[in-house]
Amino acid sequence: MQREEKQLEASLDALLSQVADLKNSLGSFIYKLENEYDRLTWPSVLDSFALLSGQLNTLNKVLKHEKTPLFRNQVIIPLVLSPDRDEDLMRQTEGRVPVFSHEVVPDHLRTKPDPEVEEQEKQLTTDAARIGADAAQKQIQSLNKMCSNLLEKISKEERESESGGLRPNKQTFNPADTNALVAAVAFGKGLSNWRPSGSSGPGQPGQPGAGTILAGTSGLQQVQMAGTPSQQQPMLSGVQMAQAGQPGKMPSGIKTNIKSASMHPYQR
Repeated sequence: MQREEKQLEASLDALLSQVADLKNSLGSFIYKLENEYDRLTWPSVLDSFALLSGQLNTLNKVLKHEKTPLFRNQVIIPLVLSPDRDEDLMRQTEGRVPVFSHEVVPDHLRTKPDPEVEEQEKQLTTDAARIGADAAQKQIQSLNKMCSNLLEKISKEERESESGGLRPNKQTFNPADTNALVAAVAFGKGLSNWRPSGSSGPGQPGQPGAGTILAGTSGLQQVQMAGTPSQQQPMLSGVQMAQAGQPGKMPSGIKTNIKSASMHPYQR
């Protein structure tokens, strides 16, 4: 009898140690969820779940060990019930049970569920026994199919959300090129002051004269006015007359345009 009591005490100590570790892990995880949710990452949540799962497995191994006595065969009988506050009970239960009265004893010393819960459990057991093996297998397959479809939809939504979140972050332009283009258009930054040869003045050697420019101008007019050949000769004569009246001065395109506009065929 004394040996069984010692074995029971050792088993209770081991069980209390495992339960205390599990309680501490649960408390720290709940604290993180309530106070550090903004900095909480998914890998840390998975680590907490893995720790809790390992501690639960260790607790089950302790309960299923061959040297652990069957706690269900042990009976706990309350000896004293009092509505007064018990400081020793407060310390042992860490403030969860202030009094040991007739109101809390059924909840803390119950070895069976509530009668309503027990009745529902019996009803579920009876309904499960009525289903045949083939029908149960079909229901299992249908449930697995629904779960697979749901998981596929969830994974698809996650992929789409990830791709949608990455797409706006992808840069499609070069800020340096954009700034350079705006500066060139607005302020002329980076543009060269190149001027064509022959524009500095007439009569310089090695530079094209007015005849060359006139030839280029008349050629441009011939391309633009290809549809009205009857107007080409007056326009050319007007340009030649302007050149003859002002020797050494290059005719401008503005004057040519004005002359071409004034020589409209429908004007009298």
